[in-house]
Amino acid sequence: MGDFGFLSGLLDKVQSHSTVIGKIWMSVLFLFRIMVLGAGAESVWGDEQSGFICNTQQPGCENVCYDWTFPISHIRFWVLQIIFVSTPTLVYLGHAVHVLHKENKMREQLLSPGGVRKMPKYTDENGKVKIKGNLLGSYLTQLVVKIIIEAAFIVGQYYLYGFIMVPMFPCSKAPCPFTVECYMSRPTEKTIFIIFMLVVACVSLFLNFIEVFYLICTRVRCGSRPHTYKTTAQNPASLSDARWQNKVNIELENSQSLGGSLDGAKEEKRPLSGH
Repeated sequence: MGDFGFLSGLLDKVQSHSTVIGKIWMSVLFLFRIMVLGAGAESVWGDEQSGFICNTQQPGCENVCYDWTFPISHIRFWVLQIIFVSTPTLVYLGHAVHVLHKENKMREQLLSPGGVRKMPKYTDENGKVKIKGNLLGSYLTQLVVKIIIEAAFIVGQYYLYGFIMVPMFPCSKAPCPFTVECYMSRPTEKTIFIIFMLVVACVSLFLNFIEVFYLICTRVRCGSRPHTYKTTAQNPASLSDARWQNKVNIELENSQSLGGSLDGAKEEKRPLSGH
């Protein structure tokens, strides 16, 4: 089985860019898929081919029957499932890191004199990512793709092996001289492992559905909520930088002084019109 260390390190970075349900999904992936597969799969499935015995001495018959019964090993199938299911999350991580890099550049421009006055949209003052806008679309897209991939692997496992490891397989493939009977070692233990991995996959699929509905409902609720802003010189609606605040105050003072001078001119003009 391949080393999941690099993949685990990348997925760990997604924690700070995910919702609470996404973090639960990540925990399920780490604890009940990667760790269990790495710790218990080798001991359970290590004798998968060596323990596959057919009641014939015909050369090549046993290998052909094993290949026909198991087109791909369960271990490799689950490894591929983890890689494919994790890929959309890694793509979203790349998008989130790119957005975070752009937001940090905006903050640097805000602190430099004469910089572009564009406030960060997807991060707050502490640099925490807010899932909204294009980032929300990217997050929902990777969830939908994960749902499709997870469901496809569950259906594929059913059609390839079924969900129960039967102890005996009849085989009549060439070069077998007749229909031979092949036997798998420890079928009950392997059936328990198959059902466990199936339950974990279904839990992962369920969490993805819940997260999609959670994000959609949150978005609809936030969109229907009326937004009220207090636009005063002390608390502007969209400006949070201190220098912007000073600039607004200076402009207000200038407008007030200009208004006062115009009022004085009008008052001086009234006596002249009386003559």
